[in-house]
Amino acid sequence: MDASSSRLLAVDIRARKGTVPLVCLTAYDTPMARRIDPHCDVLLVGDSLAMVVYGLETTRGVSVDTMIAHGQAVMRGSQQACVIVDLPYGSYESAPAQAVATAKRVVAETGCQGIKLEGGAEMAETITAIVAAGVPVLGHVGLLPQKAERRGGFKIQGKGDGGEKVRRDAEAAAAPGAFAIVIEGTVEAVARQITEHVAVPTIGIGASPACDGQILVTHDMVGLFADFTPKFVKRYGDAGALIEQAVRDYAGDVRAGRFPELSHCFGVAAVGV
Repeated sequence: MDASSSRLLAVDIRARKGTVPLVCLTAYDTPMARRIDPHCDVLLVGDSLAMVVYGLETTRGVSVDTMIAHGQAVMRGSQQACVIVDLPYGSYESAPAQAVATAKRVVAETGCQGIKLEGGAEMAETITAIVAAGVPVLGHVGLLPQKAERRGGFKIQGKGDGGEKVRRDAEAAAAPGAFAIVIEGTVEAVARQITEHVAVPTIGIGASPACDGQILVTHDMVGLFADFTPKFVKRYGDAGALIEQAVRDYAGDVRAGRFPELSHCFGVAAVGV
């Protein structure tokens, strides 16, 4: 851990391989980051915000500018978690030089502790270049949301002969220096084998309890995103229903003339004084 700060860095996350499981969640704004930061090791500013915040059908509709704006918001709301920002679709795939430029810009403008990108073997050269430029990289293998449309949709990875490909991708992401690897939507036995064999922590989402950590989309976990709930999500609360009830009560009070009361107004003498 950085001696001048209590915030976890990528090197601290790397050192957690095989020890206490890593707690990871997504965060997109300052209020949510403030709430969940004390309980998390990693906060991911994921491009999933395209769907859960902006209502898009896929994760592919957000720009680098958008990711930076949300990364800045999460950094303002957090103090101890390692904050990682996704590189959005189209910002890193064409060449390592493009990826390095994007990664350096994201880190410089947000102050985050690293970036995440999707892909294994095909991204090995890119990961090498980004790490060499001094930017920590969180890998991502298995189900790749940015590429799901070209792979026939959000399908579980690692079935049959596909298991070997996911294993190769994980090894290819770890070898160039990724400090950890997200394994998404992958057959449990394959994710377990990867965790046992790669030298860096694995972070599962729809993968295996054997992974070195787990991550969920916070909006899924607390019931704020109800359009689709993946099988791997465990809902720990229903904030959506709580918000709906609060708004229903507010609307009723306004329409019935119960809100605002004089106690909510300015320049009104205190009653009974």
